[in-house]
Amino acid sequence: MIRPPAVAGRFYPDDPERLRADVDSFLAGGANENKISVRACLVPHAGYMYSGAVAGEVYRRIEIPGRVILLGPRHFPHGAPLAILSEGSWQTPLGMARIDRPLAENILRAFPVLREDAVAHSTEHSLEVQIPFLQRLVPAFAFVPIVIGPAQWDVLEALGHALASVIAAEREPVLLIASSDMNHYERDAVTRVKDRKAIDQFLALDARKLFDTVRNERISMCGYAAAVAVLIAARELGATGAELVRYATSGEVNGDMEEVVGYAGMVVI
Repeated sequence: MIRPPAVAGRFYPDDPERLRADVDSFLAGGANENKISVRACLVPHAGYMYSGAVAGEVYRRIEIPGRVILLGPRHFPHGAPLAILSEGSWQTPLGMARIDRPLAENILRAFPVLREDAVAHSTEHSLEVQIPFLQRLVPAFAFVPIVIGPAQWDVLEALGHALASVIAAEREPVLLIASSDMNHYERDAVTRVKDRKAIDQFLALDARKLFDTVRNERISMCGYAAAVAVLIAARELGATGAELVRYATSGEVNGDMEEVVGYAGMVVI
């Protein structure tokens, strides 16, 4: 199975040379930085003009192994609410990115609630926009895509434990990447306050409080479920801390401070 790009030409350039140049510009400036080893990270997934700099700063700071698990929201009500793909490749203007079939099959065995479902992935952008960054940094990487629709705490907790058990049994390192934007379409000042509440829980590695804070404070963090599952897995794997790498809002790009989207880049160590 080959999944063609769904948002090339909209969220990021569909011309390979321009895409390569854009991604490289977001990754620039880290040549002399010492890359850090992390268990997980959170990166945004808006159009590159808005969130590419935040995502790029995270990616350029960390060591990225050859195997990655990508988790993000299912924005549209199509397909299974917990959907994985276990074979094939995803195409971007930069070429093919291969799905890690053995790793995906291990995850399916550990958490059979997941469903093999191409429909849920076919038009979803939250994972797709991460692929060109990974292709530029680790051209031969392999990945497992998982999208999450509406989910309760106990389901996310079980998914996090399953991911941790699978990663712990692997001989090679596996990076967990949660894809999420932060609060949506409120004033810049309001969004910054709301986002800080969610960010603080992520930095405290407190998945339960992140889950409750997003819901109780009405923070429209689209990928909070992915972030919760990743935090649970990272904690079980021995994570001891987290860091906010960069935060921004769309208002800093387009000047509209009345309806912004927040973007946070964070790492779990």
